Amino acid sequence: MIDPGSSAPAILQILPSMASGGVERGTVEIAEALAAAGFRALVASAGGRMVPELEAVGARHVTMPSLADKSPLALWRNAADLAGLVRREGVSLLHARSRAPAWAGLMAARRSGARFVTTYHGTYNEDFPGKRLYNSVMARGDRVIAISHFIAGLIAERHRIDPSRLRVIPRGVDPRRFDPAAVEPGRLEALRAAWRLPSRRPVLLLPARISRWKGQKVLLEALAMLPPPRPFAVLLGDFGRGLYAEELLRYGTALGLGGDFTLAGHGEDMPAALLLADLVLHCSTDAEAFGRSVIEAQAMARPVIASDLGGPRETVQEGETGWRVPPGEPAALARGIARVLAMPAEARAAIGAQAQAMVRRTYTTAAMQRATLAVYRELL
Repeated sequence: MIDPGSSAPAILQILPSMASGGVERGTVEIAEALAAAGFRALVASAGGRMVPELEAVGARHVTMPSLADKSPLALWRNAADLAGLVRREGVSLLHARSRAPAWAGLMAARRSGARFVTTYHGTYNEDFPGKRLYNSVMARGDRVIAISHFIAGLIAERHRIDPSRLRVIPRGVDPRRFDPAAVEPGRLEALRAAWRLPSRRPVLLLPARISRWKGQKVLLEALAMLPPPRPFAVLLGDFGRGLYAEELLRYGTALGLGGDFTLAGHGEDMPAALLLADLVLHCSTDAEAFGRSVIEAQAMARPVIASDLGGPRETVQEGETGWRVPPGEPAALARGIARVLAMPAEARAAIGAQAQAMVRRTYTTAAMQRATLAVYRELL
C-alpha cells in the first residue's frame, strides 16, 4: 500500500467504476506499474469488484459514487471533488479513461494546474446532436492515448488534433497469466463441469459481454447452419440486467439449439476458459476499438476467427495468426467455423503458435505499461 505522506509524484486515474472489463483491467495494470516505479498510484471511481485487486498491486482507491453519474450536476460536483483530491494528495497528473469522468477531470486539471491525459478506449457513437462535442473530451488531453491504429485514425478524422499529442499504445496481455503451461488440469476440469461440456464435441468460445453488438445472435444463427452433431458453443460474459441473456436463450431454443450452447456468465478464469476452446470467436457487429479478448486467445495459442473490422484487423492476419469473416454474416461465420474445425489439428496448432509468438513480441502488458509511463514522464 502506498504511503499517503510520501513525496513521490502522484498519478490519479479516474473512471466510472471498478466493476469488470478492459478499461478496469488496464487501470489495474497501470497502477501496478506506477507503484513498481515509485509513483503514488491513486484511482478514483464509484467502486466495484476489482477494487481489492487494485489495492493488492499497491494502489489506493478513492470511492466517489457520483463518478458513475453522467448528469451535468454530477460533472460539476465531481470536478470540485477531484480538484480537492488533487490538491490534498499533490497529484501531478490525471489520467481519464471514460467520458463523463474525463469532463470532470479536465475541469479539475485546469483548476489545479495538473497535467491531463486521456485514453480513447472506444469508437464512441455519434448518434444524436451534440454527441461529438461530448466525445471530444477524450481528445483534449495534453497527451491522448489511442489503443489501436484504427482508433488513432478515428481520432484524427473526428477531432483534428495535433499529431504531436497523440500516442498509439495497444492493449496487452500478461504472458505469465495467459500461458497454457501455467493452467493446472484441475482448473480445466472445474470449468468443464461448471459448463457441462459434452464429450467428444468441439468447443466454440465467444468471450464477450452479453450485448447485441457483440454478436451472440450471429453465432447462434451460424451454429444452426452447421449439421449435427454440432460444435458446442460457450457464450462467456457478464449478463448485465439479464434481459438480453433471456432473449438469447429463447432465440437459441427457437433455432433448435437447446443442447448446443450455454450462457456461462462472468468468466473469472479466462486462461482456463480459453484453453478449453477448440476455436475462439470474435463476432462483434460494430467495430471494436482494439479487441483484448482476441489477443488473450492468441496468447493461449488458440485459433481465432474474428469479425473483419476495427482493432482485430491489426492482430489477426488472415491465415497466419487467425482468420477474419465479414461482420454480421452468420453464413460466412458458419463456413469459417466448419473450415477451421476440418483442418488437421497440427495445422490449427501451427496457426495458434504463430499467433502466440506475435502477441509475446508485440502485445504484452509490460510493453503497454512501459509506453504509458513514458507518456507520463514526458509531461512530468
